[in-house]
Amino acid sequence: MPTSRATLLLSELPTFDPKTGDLTVVIETPKGSPNKYDYDSSCGAFRFVAVLPEGMSFPFDFGFVPSSLGDDGDPLDVLVLMDAPTPVGCVLSVKLIGVIVAKQREHNGEWVQNDRLLAVATRSRRHTYINSLDDLRPELMDEIEAFFGQYNRLAGKEFKPGGRFGPDKAHELIDAGVNRYSRELSKPRA
Repeated sequence: MPTSRATLLLSELPTFDPKTGDLTVVIETPKGSPNKYDYDSSCGAFRFVAVLPEGMSFPFDFGFVPSSLGDDGDPLDVLVLMDAPTPVGCVLSVKLIGVIVAKQREHNGEWVQNDRLLAVATRSRRHTYINSLDDLRPELMDEIEAFFGQYNRLAGKEFKPGGRFGPDKAHELIDAGVNRYSRELSKPRA
């Protein structure tokens, strides 16, 4: 059966749930996975892109905010705290709790802004009390930054955290990412 372009891609879902106003996130890589997956909007599927080194795995579900673009040209990245891992491609409603503002040096030596939003799944039972980074155990943020530092180092890149901020800054970055996406969408196609 032929497919129609009228089918909505996961990368084009509304950024916020129209019923609840919660942020929408698409999970690319589940918590505990040593495999890294990326959503490929050109085919509407998830691509296997890497295996993490022996003993490394994602500390929480990792995904992206649909209908957004970061400075690196990809949808905004989100790490989601949840009771149990969700499958690749799962669409979640989340509550933003903060952001790690960071730069990443690419293989070509260029530095790009590549922040990591942090959120809690709205249907989580274990994390319902978490409303900001201040509600997390203090060492957790160090562990998350260390994971991204090591992950990038082993991929031949560099991850440089520039600060930790609460939900207000995270929402500002979402707004900027949605505006960037809208501008790119409105550009004439060649």
